Amino acid sequence: MKLLVPVKRVIDYNVKVRVKSDYTGVETSNVKMSMNPFDEIAIEEAVRMKEAGNAEEIIAVSLGVQQCQETIRTALAMGADRGIHVKTDDELQPLAVAKLLKALVDKESPDLVILGKQAIDDDSNQTGQMLAALLDWPQGTFASGIELADGKATVIREVDGGLETIEISMPAVISTDLRLNEPRYASLPNIMKAKKKPIEEITPADLGVDITPRLTTLKVEEPPRREAGVMVESVAELVDKLKNEAKVI
Repeated sequence: MKLLVPVKRVIDYNVKVRVKSDYTGVETSNVKMSMNPFDEIAIEEAVRMKEAGNAEEIIAVSLGVQQCQETIRTALAMGADRGIHVKTDDELQPLAVAKLLKALVDKESPDLVILGKQAIDDDSNQTGQMLAALLDWPQGTFASGIELADGKATVIREVDGGLETIEISMPAVISTDLRLNEPRYASLPNIMKAKKKPIEEITPADLGVDITPRLTTLKVEEPPRREAGVMVESVAELVDKLKNEAKVI
């Protein structure tokens, strides 16, 4: 079985995000970048599937600027076998990413696509669902448990009411949630081995995909600072403030 795992380069989760002075986006210059945490979970799950004998090859895929190869190398050090870098300096929105991934699926013919449920930079939570729709494949989103057997995947999903267990046929698309596993740290020997693993570099034009943005960002600004709380003397005063000042009732 072949696994395809998309990994995204994002601002490190420990970094305080700053808005650009012209309000066109967030500042990424001289900012520490790392693999999207949900994608780390996806890579870890793929490696565990391979270690259990359920998979033979893991392909790590990243889309974007040249530095995305560093993210692919991290995935290779964790246990992926080879990488594919779809290189572009243009903005990639979820639909464009899904179309590029579909083209790669058509090219590589994997049995399973495992990806993070969302990226921590845009929080769109759209790519996995869009990819499943474009491929017309079954999907298991927000996975906190995955079991493979007899060409099917049993997926435990995190839903608002608790947990939901579904069974889907493969090939399929699965998006990972936080409680699925705890990603391993790449050891120094594996980091050195990853430098010798192949990374194929292609462009969106090579895949015949139009990545023109469909959405326009008008303005990005920080949320207002939280104001200090106040003490009230009575329930009547609390109700009055909620009604007339906060205007929530």
